[in-house]
Formats: sequence, C-alpha cells, structure tokens
Amino acid sequence: MHHVLPAADIKLLPAYAGNSSSFSRCCVVGAATGSVHMGVGLCALQAGGRVDSHLHSFEESFYVLEGEPTLILDGRGYPLVPGACGLIPVGVPHAWLGAQHGVARWIDMMAPQPRADEADDTFFLGPPAGYQMMDLDIRDPRSRHLFRMTDSDIELDKLKRGAGVDAPTVSASMSTALLAYSGIALKMLVDQRLDAQLHTMFMVEYQPGGVAQPHDHPMEESYTILAGEVDAMADGKRYTLRVGDVFWTGVGCTHAFYNTSGRTVRWLETQSPQLPARHGYRFNRDWDYLKEKLAAEAASGSRRR
Repeated sequence: MHHVLPAADIKLLPAYAGNSSSFSRCCVVGAATGSVHMGVGLCALQAGGRVDSHLHSFEESFYVLEGEPTLILDGRGYPLVPGACGLIPVGVPHAWLGAQHGVARWIDMMAPQPRADEADDTFFLGPPAGYQMMDLDIRDPRSRHLFRMTDSDIELDKLKRGAGVDAPTVSASMSTALLAYSGIALKMLVDQRLDAQLHTMFMVEYQPGGVAQPHDHPMEESYTILAGEVDAMADGKRYTLRVGDVFWTGVGCTHAFYNTSGRTVRWLETQSPQLPARHGYRFNRDWDYLKEKLAAEAASGSRRR
C-alpha cells in the first residue's frame, strides 16, 4: 500500500481550536492515507501566534522549513531557525510561539499514530508561562533533544575535511555521520541519539543518476520533497515527485527511486517503527538472484541424475 499527496492538494486548516492562535496544520500521512504507525503533518504559525502548553501520549519530532518559531520544551524556550529539528518525548510539556515577523512552517512526525479523537492523547495545560529562554546550542551536551542540519552536513565534499575544534556543530561520531552509497547521501536527524524510541527522521539527497532499486521494509516510510524532483515507483506504479509533494509507503510496499532529472533531489524522510538491527531492507534483486540460482541448481541436479 502507498499514497501520493501532491503539493497542490495540501490545505492547512486551523488546528487545536481554543488552545492555539494563528496556528494551522494539514495531516499529510495518517489513518486516512492507510498508515497505522505514523502521523505526519505540515504546520504553520503566524507571527504573534501560539500553541498552548500541552503533552502527548505519543512522541513527536519536527523539522523547521521556514521562519523562526520558539519551542518551549519542558520549561525552556528555544528560538529555532530553518534546519532546526528535534524530539518531543512522550508526556513532556511543550508549546510553540510565533516569531515577531513572518510565518513559521515545520513538518511534524508523530508515533505511534495519534488517535482519531485528540482529546484521548493530547492534553492542554494552558498558555505557556514561567519558562527560561535558552540558546539553540547543539554543541552543548545538555541539548539532548535538539539538533540542526545545515547544507554542509550533507555535502560529501565538504565533509572530507575534519571540522575545527570550534566548529558550530556536534562532535563527529558514527551516530552523527553522513551515510553515502549508490549516489545517495543520508543524514540522520532524529533517532535514539535524541532519545526517540518509536520512529526516526532523516534527510536524504540523491545525486543525478542516484538509484535505490526496488525493495520493501518491515516499517512505514514518509517522504516530503524539499528540492528537485525524483521518479518513484510503488506497487508497480510510477510517479514523478516534485517540491512539496508527499509520498508514503506502507509495510511490505515494494518501492524504488530513480533520479533521472539531472539535478540533485532532497527530501525529509521518516520511519516508524524504527529500523530493526537486521533485515530492515529486502531488495527484490537479491531474492530474484536466489530464485534463479536455485532453479539452475535444480536443473543441473536433474541432468546429473
């Protein structure tokens, strides 16, 4: 099962009535699209707007696309910028404040999937009050739930050189490394390093000619295209995805990607549940190879008899 939502069909509507001001959201992946594990949305908060302090029975991650909203997380206020991302753990109070000017937009990801009646899993505590403003300092080891991605974090050529001791980024390690293969670069944003237990969020970039051959997973995935365009295949159907489009694949959906555009393509991806330690990818070509090999061995055996 899969679903494609063109950017033109995404309509933001007022959300959290009575507990927010100038806040809107569109659910782009959820039960209505066939998902059972995740809720993904596009959010917008106007200047001077707010979302009151609340907590969820699910964990939530976010990635800021535009603007400079303030996230109040567990009594601390963090001014965010585009590329900022992070995790809001289960049961932790948080709120959002709009910037002084302009609109802020971000993508949110919720797992497990929110219930149909938000009153059963989202609990409001009133307008935000009594919080301490903090800097968004991802070098500070105490910033255990927040991160920020810049373009240089996913550009392989820039990562060939070691970062200086005073570089404004987290210390390099395997948990923050850039994974590069087959013309594809992957930068993890939200995972167990930030205390996520039920899902992951990461950035993917395909160079011209980059390919992911047909495969499937034991988890769901969502993809929000941020730059460029890419050909995608799912369940035998082919699509061209462009900026703003959202694509979702369910458990067991065979899908593939082909960057035939001649330009770099980038998207924000989420997975739920988290990728298992083994057998997270099942590539068709590997099992087709085995099928052919077994058939050849069987034919050879019959000839010997």
